[in-house]
Amino acid sequence: MNVPELQKPGRVGSVRAGYDQWAKVYDHDANPLLALEEPHVQRILGRVDGLCILDLGCGTGRHTSWLAAAGAQVTAVDFATGMLLQARRKTQDFGVSYVIHDLHDSLPYRAGAFDVVLSCLVLEHLDSLADFFANIYQVTAPGGRTVVSTVHPAMFLRGSQAQFTDPSSGDVVRPGSHAHSIGDCVMAAIDAGFELRGVEEFAPDAAFVCVYRRAEKYQGWPMLLLMDGVRPGH
Repeated sequence: MNVPELQKPGRVGSVRAGYDQWAKVYDHDANPLLALEEPHVQRILGRVDGLCILDLGCGTGRHTSWLAAAGAQVTAVDFATGMLLQARRKTQDFGVSYVIHDLHDSLPYRAGAFDVVLSCLVLEHLDSLADFFANIYQVTAPGGRTVVSTVHPAMFLRGSQAQFTDPSSGDVVRPGSHAHSIGDCVMAAIDAGFELRGVEEFAPDAAFVCVYRRAEKYQGWPMLLLMDGVRPGH
């Protein structure tokens, strides 16, 4: 099995190309990180009906689809057209607004436009966390929330980062990642103006590993970091 050389952080084109390629198998890859993350994101968000939600880095719409089905008005953003194509297929009946946009750039929305800004498993692909959280803060309504998940920095100590196996070639493809620390993530959110209500770390336990065998070597090892913040105001 060949492993292409890791792309240098900040090479947005290579990250986009990697995710366009990944889109073909993303929903069928049995990725244990996604299985670990999704129920915690849903638990933290709670009821979403009637809320205006921005899903940044929506990928194939794994969160977008349940948010829309639960009654939220969702705007979903990604820069990989292959991912957005898959997402659209899941949400044809829900009126989701899809936008192609690079999250290194300012968001094209008015100030305070969203009740909730959600961003899942995106931070490791961003050059500047400070810019990203400042952009989120700008479009979050006063009193609104942001929920952000990311690969736990401890995973990089195990040589693990965003990657997939291309079924056509058998190659392991790594689109390109930054190893941001927990402190980097927390302080970027706080410096942007958010009040953090929770910072949680999650590791697979024995019950989880019984279902997702790929996670066996990470049992008890932190895989996921999840942040829950609020923009002060009414």
